[in-house]
Amino acid sequence: MSRIGRMPIAIPDGVIVTIAENNQVTVKGPKGTLERVLPAEMEIRQEGAEILVSRPNDLKKMKSLHGLTRTLINNMVIGVTQGYTKELEINGVGYRAAKSGKKLTLTLGYSHPVEMTDPEGLESVVDGNKIIVKGIDKEKVGQYAAEIRSKRKPEPYKGKGIKYADEVIRRKVGKTGKK
Repeated sequence: MSRIGRMPIAIPDGVIVTIAENNQVTVKGPKGTLERVLPAEMEIRQEGAEILVSRPNDLKKMKSLHGLTRTLINNMVIGVTQGYTKELEINGVGYRAAKSGKKLTLTLGYSHPVEMTDPEGLESVVDGNKIIVKGIDKEKVGQYAAEIRSKRKPEPYKGKGIKYADEVIRRKVGKTGKK
């Protein structure tokens, strides 16, 4: 049995979970509503203030879907109650970020400023050399943060670029001149 898949998901107060046909799960909470169609093979049922996920058999595919399905539902519940944040840092001389409305403008040493628009349901906040991406969908928050980071990935020699706050850049030693 999957250790993660077996664990029940506790539904906090103020959260409403509805399971429709074809395993379409809708989670409503104080921060918003999330909807997702989960694998039809999994059996998702609600018992009191808990959600249980079980698999029909022990095939390899079912085993892998078991833990995934449970984690996706859990992420939805956490998203509508607490929300998710990803923090990025900008390092480099002249590298900066500015925010106006839903537009994020990044100056990253290119000949032009890079402009990005916040996707629906997400919000980015600029605080000095930090960019904080907030939202209720874990997948979208991570994807948008990855798109911002991809505009100028950190390089290993000086550490310039956009990196996650918890990311450690493996530094390399530069060239040494021969005499």
